[in-house]
Amino acid sequence: MKKTIGFLALAMILISTMAERPPNAAAMHSLEGTWELQSFYNYSDENIQDTVQLATGYRQVKMYYNGRVMWSRTDPNDTIGRFGYGSYRITPDELIEVIEYGDHYMMEALDTIRQFSFELKIEGNTYSQITLDEEGHRTFSENYKKVN
Repeated sequence: MKKTIGFLALAMILISTMAERPPNAAAMHSLEGTWELQSFYNYSDENIQDTVQLATGYRQVKMYYNGRVMWSRTDPNDTIGRFGYGSYRITPDELIEVIEYGDHYMMEALDTIRQFSFELKIEGNTYSQITLDEEGHRTFSENYKKVN
């Protein structure tokens, strides 16, 4: 009888501690993998105002693995390629990237800001990272599709 009561007490403690834990990012959703930019959205009053397609030859890829992010882009209208590398974390609705280093022009930009925070929307094999203004209104997004 004492063993049964002890087992039940242990089970109750285990269940109660599990119920109080906040969900972790892996249980919510994941960005693990390689993603390719598909389009941009411009927002007005929280609604998509227009969709901007990529210029012919423009390509941008982001890779997320084990808390690390790397991105690169090539633009036929710009002879300078771009890349950056750093860490990332996600919450149920936010993506935070901290860029540690990149190409010459990225390093110049990193003198003013290293942490980038976005509203995050994930649906199946697509995600959008949405830039918010100082008042929290949507202004612009990059829209990605997972590379198989």
